[in-house]
Amino acid sequence: MNPTFLQRTLIATLLAPALAWAFNSGSTGADGDFSPTVNTEVQLPPSGVFNFGTVNIPSGITVTFKRNVANTPVTILSTGNVSIAGTLSLSGTRGANAGASGDGSLGDDGQPGKGAAGGFDGGSGGRAGATAAERNGGPGNGPGGGGAGFLNTTNNTVYNGAGGVFGTSPSTWSCSAGPGAAYGSNLLLPLIGGSGGGGGGGGVNFTGGAGGGGGGAILIAASGTLTVTGAILANGAAGGDSFGDGAGSMGGGGSGGAIRLMATSIAGNGTISAVNSGVPATRNNWTTAGYTVCGTSNGGATTGLVGSSGRIRLEAETITRTAATTPSASIGVPGALFVSGLPGLVITSVAGVAAPAAPTGVADITLPANTANPVTVTFTTTGVPVGNTVKLTVTPQYGQTSSAISPALTGTTESATASVQITLPAGPSTLQAQTTYTIVAALGDALSTYANNERVEKVTLTAALGKLGTVTLITTSGKEFEVPAAVLAQAQEKLRG
Repeated sequence: MNPTFLQRTLIATLLAPALAWAFNSGSTGADGDFSPTVNTEVQLPPSGVFNFGTVNIPSGITVTFKRNVANTPVTILSTGNVSIAGTLSLSGTRGANAGASGDGSLGDDGQPGKGAAGGFDGGSGGRAGATAAERNGGPGNGPGGGGAGFLNTTNNTVYNGAGGVFGTSPSTWSCSAGPGAAYGSNLLLPLIGGSGGGGGGGGVNFTGGAGGGGGGAILIAASGTLTVTGAILANGAAGGDSFGDGAGSMGGGGSGGAIRLMATSIAGNGTISAVNSGVPATRNNWTTAGYTVCGTSNGGATTGLVGSSGRIRLEAETITRTAATTPSASIGVPGALFVSGLPGLVITSVAGVAAPAAPTGVADITLPANTANPVTVTFTTTGVPVGNTVKLTVTPQYGQTSSAISPALTGTTESATASVQITLPAGPSTLQAQTTYTIVAALGDALSTYANNERVEKVTLTAALGKLGTVTLITTSGKEFEVPAAVLAQAQEKLRG
């Protein structure tokens, strides 16, 4: 018997949900479809988030990303399917070589490698021919940045920079400065990239090799199927070498970054890699004019130079992929896309003129010529305990900076306000707001994994028009570590249970 109209309608209604995607990426589709036909460097928007329809990176095409001012991770949201047959690269760049290992121009010797979007830069190579302190390299950037190479005046030996750390900390560090500490979570929530390697110590005639950049951080969330037959790379980069008579030591490599893939289904056996860096080229012995470069007796010791691997996370209702990732991925069903309840500090108005919802950092607020000083600047905060104050700093295009401190924030921790009066000079000025508050010991311990395993005592939030706010963790010894706001929000959420 043929089904009646009502039966056909009921059957269609029951079947319709099966056609919908099981996972919703949250993409609005506002950025349209993304399907490059040539190698492309994409400028990250201030938020770091793309709202695409479908995404198709063809075979033979490489896509890279230019960091935004806040160096956020890359977030690609898709309303449908994502296909990566080409290469999506968020790998760091190598630290510059020095001396005879360089390109013949001493001007760029010891320049640090750059972290990819969401990752962190390496440290600079130490100066040549300077005092012992000045010959120290620069430490790698990021929560697990490698220690700087240095001249040990006790044994007159120049030590290498250490590799950056992310997922794990190598156990042996002979011939290198001390390592950073492992940080983050296998869930990659919050999402944060790899750390840079430390710069090598300087020699008598040549700078030290620079530290390599860390791999970047990327989240790809597809409501449909995410297929990888090409490559997604977030690898750390090697540090630079220093070679020749009177050379310095080698720079440490950057750590691998972070790759998080979410979809209704994940397919394809392409490359997914967030590995550690390689090492500088093995060197021969050379004359060092009265000092020793650690490890040169065997052609260049590499222990401690290599950064750690990054982290990879796959989340889907169905995973048909059978190939391994490097390093091995943690696997689960789709969870939360982002950490909620981010702490924040915002400049909301100046002299009664509201700040735009999406400031650009260029002439965001224009005041009438007859505006009388002092003017009132207002702020709002989220996730900041009331009773704390806000410091406003005004930096004019010409002249001296000035600052003022507000009365205590009023309202609630979830939403508080404050205002301050300050004199604005004639012409353009940049306004920056900052608040610092003490946190409870339990939260400080939870955040220690992002602060070289030292308890965090205070948190500083910084805001400026046209820029994403920053979060700085301050340890009990006064060391400072800049982290994404999501790091603080997640730690607070865990304490609430």
